[in-house]
Amino acid sequence: MAEEQLLGKVTHYYGKPGVAIIKQDAALKAGQTVHFKGASDDFTQEVSELQFEHQSIPEAKAGQEVGVKVSQKVHEHDQVFLVS
Repeated sequence: MAEEQLLGKVTHYYGKPGVAIIKQDAALKAGQTVHFKGASDDFTQEVSELQFEHQSIPEAKAGQEVGVKVSQKVHEHDQVFLVS
């Protein structure tokens, strides 16, 4: 079974483009796998792209809030885990 580390939490979700804003407690790179877990959400996906202030970035540092395109709906306060 894959090991998971708490990455951060969802602070906002934009439904039309399907983007979650994640407040990070750890670094994240495009291509890594994350697990979204909340009261009604529980799925894993690869991060295809990170955006900071509407610009694509290859990596986000701890403490940043970044946008991530998600395959399913998420909710504010959902936890996000880094899967390794």
